[in-house]
This record gives sequence, structure tokens and C-alpha cells, in this order.
Amino acid sequence: MSRISRTFVVTLLCCVLACCAVKDVVTGYDRERVVCPLKSRVWGPGLEANFNVPARFFFIQAVDFENNSFTYSPGPNAFQVSVRPTSGRGRVWTQVLDRNDGSFIVRFRLYESYPGMRIEVKSGDRHVQGSPFLISDPVYDEKCYCPEQIQSQWQADMRCRSEMHPQIEEDLSIFPAIDLDRLATETVNRFARHHSLCHYSIINNRIYRKTHGEHVGFKMFSDAFLLSMARKVQLPDVEFFINLGDWPLEKRGADHSPLPILSWCGSDESRDIVLPTYDITESTLETLGRVTLDMLSVQANTGPKWVNKTNKAFWRGRDSRRERLNLVKLSREQPELIDAALTNFFFFRNEEAEYGPKVKHISFFDFFKYKFQINIDGTVAAYRLPYLLSGDSTVLKHDSVFYEHFYKQLEPWVHYIPFKKDLSDLVDKIKWAQTHDEEAKTIAQNAQQFAREHLMSNNIFCYYFQLLQEYAKRQTGPPVVREGMELVEQPQDGTPCQCSRLSPAHEEL
Repeated sequence: MSRISRTFVVTLLCCVLACCAVKDVVTGYDRERVVCPLKSRVWGPGLEANFNVPARFFFIQAVDFENNSFTYSPGPNAFQVSVRPTSGRGRVWTQVLDRNDGSFIVRFRLYESYPGMRIEVKSGDRHVQGSPFLISDPVYDEKCYCPEQIQSQWQADMRCRSEMHPQIEEDLSIFPAIDLDRLATETVNRFARHHSLCHYSIINNRIYRKTHGEHVGFKMFSDAFLLSMARKVQLPDVEFFINLGDWPLEKRGADHSPLPILSWCGSDESRDIVLPTYDITESTLETLGRVTLDMLSVQANTGPKWVNKTNKAFWRGRDSRRERLNLVKLSREQPELIDAALTNFFFFRNEEAEYGPKVKHISFFDFFKYKFQINIDGTVAAYRLPYLLSGDSTVLKHDSVFYEHFYKQLEPWVHYIPFKKDLSDLVDKIKWAQTHDEEAKTIAQNAQQFAREHLMSNNIFCYYFQLLQEYAKRQTGPPVVREGMELVEQPQDGTPCQCSRLSPAHEEL
């Protein structure tokens, strides 16, 4: 055998031994296992130009040389990712999130628009299968005004569901016709004195509004989201009121001419039309921005492996409901089952001596050091539930009259463990979870999968759009700019934004 051929064979054998999983003949466990670049998979909507959310994302699945997918992390340096324009330098913030189950989320945020993008995913110095990924169409940043004119095309690009969302269908079922003149007059007369509202008209993709009430600061969330949507898709002409407070407003029954008020939260005792909460709305807009907790970041911060989590139920929060104080009391009676404490006193300050002292805030990500998470109502529904579902712990959910836009898609004992409003069965439910470890783990995994499929940023945009679209179909007259309304201006984009979808006249608006 020649020196060259001998060297080649030795090199090949070394590569095979280094790259393949080697089984220990005694234990059966992998002794060595590495990522195979050519067999690892990359997929997801962030690889396409027209999937336009504030922080775009795609996924990587680590696969070994025997074509087995990793079910645990192959290490934080298993993959290297580069996202940049196809030509020139770019302003792109990229982050690789290890989900610790063999998969990774790559998310990136553009601060300029580009005619094309090049995305490279490597393991070591080798490209994974399909890399580099080239996007040859224009890619627009979050501040670029470039709405897709064909609404069905935008919905397809954003992976929106084709059927009507069940909550939207239920909410609008009692409003077959919406008289906008009556809405404009009666809503102000009935609710403006004691509540805070924002009256919107969207006409020709421009957003006008007038606020009513004293505490209207939360209009910042609805303003920002509607403006973001208008930059991405041509919105229907529509006129509506958003309730800026926590509590749903419309108590009239379906047979007593209720008003169609949009609210962050619904209840069994009201007829409000439910929007995604201001909390998940903000985290959707500010992913890789000013927030640290969002539906992507929580997936990479789910604490230790299930077997290593503390076998207790955990809760932290403020004193916004009597049941929360009762939970703290229960925790003191059952410390082997529950770790619960209050971080702030406001509603029950006169009882701080009994239920305090208050404890320091801890990172939300540290919640997942515990196997079980208690989700208990605050002033209304506890808006942390989407993030709890995304983690790797089993959620115990308070029986409640309040709900968010996705609650009706959840199933008890599939996505969460229910407990009674008065907490009377909570101890028994926690004991059940502790003694049924595999079942509890499966519930946690089901919840995590639900969040990944239904609560991502594109799902939030799709929900808003479908709601406005279906609402608009029920209007009996054209929306108008009412007296006192002001134009909500689009933010100024400091970089050039050449939108190929609009004529020059439109771009100057």
C-alpha cells in the first residue's frame, strides 16, 4: 500500500471513529457522539423573505452520523450562524438559543432593509445541509413601511391558520351586525366616565384614534402593534374601541344589545371581544429589543433537566387577589409541597405582617428550577401563562372566570392540571403530580408543544389580523375619522426603505 493511500485510509478511519456514536457494550450508553453537519437539519420561516416579524426565527436540529437526532444539547458551540446581506455590510443582531433538547432557535432582528440575505449555518468548519441559504427577494426591517397588498398572500407567508380561530368565532357570534354610529355614541356614554378606552379608525391603512378616560397610557401597546401590522399588510378599513383597562366591560347579555368592545382579557360574565394581552403583544414587538422574556427566550431557559428539578410547586407574585394570600398560607403549612411568596403588597397592605415579609423578585427563568408551576389569577387572568406553558415544568392552573385569547384551545390534564378556585384541592393535585412523574412530564411536554405551535410571534399577528378582518365584515357602515381623532404617525425609519410593493407616491406618504 502506497504512503498516500495508507495516509488516506488512516485519516478516513479516524474521521469515522471521531464522528460516529460509539456504544459502550456494557452500559449501552454513547461513549462519544458528535454532530454530523450533512445530516443535521435547518428549517423554519425565518429563511423566507416575506415572513416578517420583529425578530425572525428558524430552527436547527442536531443529528449524529448514525442519523439519530439529539435529544439533549450537543453543546453551546455545536453550530455557528451568520446572517448578513448578500452584498455589503449589514446591521443584524443574531442570537442562537439552545433549547437543550437537541434543537436550537436562531433568531435575528434587522435594523435596515436589504435586497437579499445570506444565512450560513456551520458545525465546525463545515456547512450543514442546505447551507448557505440565500434569500434573493427584498427583506424589510421592522420599521420599513411596506405592506403586502394581497391579504391572503400575507396570511400564507405568515403561516396563519386558514380556519377561523375558535375564540374569534365565539366572540363575534353575538355581533352579526355592528352599527358604527351607535358604537361611537353609546360606548362613550356608557363607559368613558369610569373607564379608559381608545377609539380607533383604520382607513386606507392609516390609523386614527381618540382616547377617553383618565388612565390611557396603555394605548402605547395597541398603537405600536397596529402600526407594526400596517407596515406589513394592508389592513381592512375598520372602526373599533379597545378597553385599556384589565377588567372586561360589557356585561349585557346577547339578547340585550351588547357593544363590541375589544379587551385584553375576557370573562364568563362579560361579552368583550378578546385580544392577545398587552404583555404578549409587547414581548412580540420587542423580542431582541427591550424585553428579555418572550416566547423564544423562555424556550432556551427552562432550567435543569426534568429529573434534576426540585420536586415542588412554585409561585411568586404580588398580592392582587385573596387567593394569592391563601396560597402563601398554604405554602407555610405544606413547605414540602409548595414554595410560594409575595413580592409586593398593594391591595392588602394592612395584612403584610401576616403574609409577609415580601421577598425579592427572581428571574422568571429561575422558576423552571421547579417541576410544577402554579398559575393563579391576579386582578384578572395571570398573563404569565403563555411563558409558563413554554417552559419545561407542569402548570397547575387556577379555575377562573377570566381567560386569554388561547385558553379555549387548552385541555385540562393534557396541557395543564386544573385546581379549584378556592384552592381546596391544590394539595391533592400537587401530590398526584409528585407520584405520577411520567404523566406530569407528559403534560409539561404537551404544553410546551402547544406554545410552540400557537403562541409564537406570527400567531399573535395572525390573530389580530383575522379579528380585524372578521370584525370589518360585520360593520354596517363605512368607518370614518370621528371628531377629535388624531393620526397615529408611523415611526421615522432612519435608514432607506425602498419598498417594491408600493408606488413612489405611496412611499412618500
